[in-house]
Amino acid sequence: MIKKLDFIWTLPRFHKRLISLLVDSAFVCVAFALAYWSRIGEFATLNQPPILGALLGTTVITLLANSRLGLYRAVLRYLTFHAFTAILIGGAVSALSITIFAYFLNASIPRTVPLIYFPYLVMLCGGSRLLIRAILVQTPNKGYDPVLVFGAGSTGRQLALALRQASCYRVKGFIDHDNSLVNTIIQGIPVYHVDKMNALIKQHQIEKVLLAIPRASRSERKQVIEKLMPYPVEVLTVPDFDDIVTGKASVSELQDVAVDDLLGRDVVEPDAMLMGANITDKVVMVTGAGGSIGSELCRQILKLKPTTLILFDVSEFAVYQIDKELTALKEKLAPKLTLVPLIGSVQRINRLASTMKAFSVDTVYHAAAYKHVPLVEYNVVEGVRNNVFGTFCCAKAAIESGVSSFVLISTDKAVRPTNVMGATKRMAELGLQALAQQEANKAARREEHTRFCMVRFGNVLGSSGSVIPVFKKQIMENQPITVTHPDIIRYFMTIPEAAQLVIQAGAMGKGGDVFVLDMGEPVKIVDLAENLIRLSGLEVKSADNPGGDIEIQFTGLRPGEKLFEELLIGDNVEGTRHERIMTAKERFLPLSEYTDTMEKLDQACHRFDHETIRQLLIDAPTDFSPTDGIGDLVWNARQKQQADTIKANANVVSLKEQTL
Repeated sequence: MIKKLDFIWTLPRFHKRLISLLVDSAFVCVAFALAYWSRIGEFATLNQPPILGALLGTTVITLLANSRLGLYRAVLRYLTFHAFTAILIGGAVSALSITIFAYFLNASIPRTVPLIYFPYLVMLCGGSRLLIRAILVQTPNKGYDPVLVFGAGSTGRQLALALRQASCYRVKGFIDHDNSLVNTIIQGIPVYHVDKMNALIKQHQIEKVLLAIPRASRSERKQVIEKLMPYPVEVLTVPDFDDIVTGKASVSELQDVAVDDLLGRDVVEPDAMLMGANITDKVVMVTGAGGSIGSELCRQILKLKPTTLILFDVSEFAVYQIDKELTALKEKLAPKLTLVPLIGSVQRINRLASTMKAFSVDTVYHAAAYKHVPLVEYNVVEGVRNNVFGTFCCAKAAIESGVSSFVLISTDKAVRPTNVMGATKRMAELGLQALAQQEANKAARREEHTRFCMVRFGNVLGSSGSVIPVFKKQIMENQPITVTHPDIIRYFMTIPEAAQLVIQAGAMGKGGDVFVLDMGEPVKIVDLAENLIRLSGLEVKSADNPGGDIEIQFTGLRPGEKLFEELLIGDNVEGTRHERIMTAKERFLPLSEYTDTMEKLDQACHRFDHETIRQLLIDAPTDFSPTDGIGDLVWNARQKQQADTIKANANVVSLKEQTL
């Protein structure tokens, strides 16, 4: 029956309005006849000319009133309370017109007929439209997905309304753990307890569950996601509530579950005083400004309204991108801010010093570094030059230029490193600690000095080289997920939180401080991969489940990679005024010994003497304990070339001896 009406829904709008006019005309006649019969008890006298004239006049007036009230312009699928108000007003006008026409045409219509007629007409006009709307809304379209909405609060109700107008989803039920809502019906949709999930998934062939809990904390969202994890459904989420309120996103723009929801780590509100101490109304310089951490630092710094923000990076494209983004942001957040996009290498001390002096820099955040472990293993000299010498040059330029505060972005891989990248970052820390001791002597003499501090933390979600985008791409392409080792674990933190904590830690630095961020609980990478597969509505393919969708393949640890990372070298750790920032006391070299090591390291780098470079990094108090041989690609190619040459020469000598 419903399918037979399909041709009506596809008619042009003009034809649909003509049908509405004809149907309403019929409803006026039927309502009048029923009202007359209800009062008189018969239809015999209805054919009198005055009565028919009154009916005809009432029909015309009713159609004109409904038209003026916009009833024929309303789309039935999206019918709202306004349309029913129009039906009530139109019904009242129609009832009044019966009385007027009966009086002027001297028609024998009892005075109570208009009163009886009014509810009949409203029920016919309103009820028919409600019926059509229900048919249109409930009619399943081809290709629609039955879904469940987790969260029957205001956002869930808004989402259900938005999806009701969509052609791709049909909400089969709300899921909520609030017992006061369970077994109720909201907007015609039943509310179930989370325990009913399995039965509902089987009954309606549910493949997607939509999270509508944007106000929930991350820990609460993690608990909900863990409840959904056992079920073979894809989990999507409503955008952040702030984005919905500000108009950046709509409630119906569904997204994948954010990985930080899987971590369940709630963000601590930043301390406003610490955030602004080294930035507000000051000149700030960020090296590596185009990188993952550097660019987020720039965004956070811009909100704190410095007078000048210097974007310093060796990559022209990176500087262009971050400058373009911040230029658009500053018009809203800090219109008086001066942005200075600069291209340069942190290995050039004269470029650094001239920049810092020219702009009278107050605070430097040194984020420039090579951080990708395997790549630094393959490019040892450049890793040492950039991470060790670049940091030392930047620090010396800061002292020379009278910079007040210098903050180094370090890494957990600097703790008992097994790779060159970690060893170079620990060497960079040692350089700042040595310079900090020198600057402390100046401070004791009340001379102008630079405060140095280091902030050490683990992996950040979404950074360049992060595993998360790789995993998501592999799942999207239905490819096996590659994990290096089944037991590998890592600490994770969001980039915005890391940047905020770096800024706050820098404000607490007294000189030579090594700050360690509380990264929460470490995450097993294979568990993260499995969760991402399940949240995509797929199953992990394994020996126990050969019919699964996505397989996890273990590729083996990469050069220099550890199974787990640490944040502390020793146990000398103390709390600070911020609950997620700790300070550690660790051994370091005096400046004279450090500069002596740097000279030797410089010469070894110049000669590409990788064996000496490695030994110098081991001899320094870095606790460097390499797990692999020298991985530098150029050095290995030269070694192979030399070995081939020796072998070839040996063959020539052997041939000569045989000839003799």
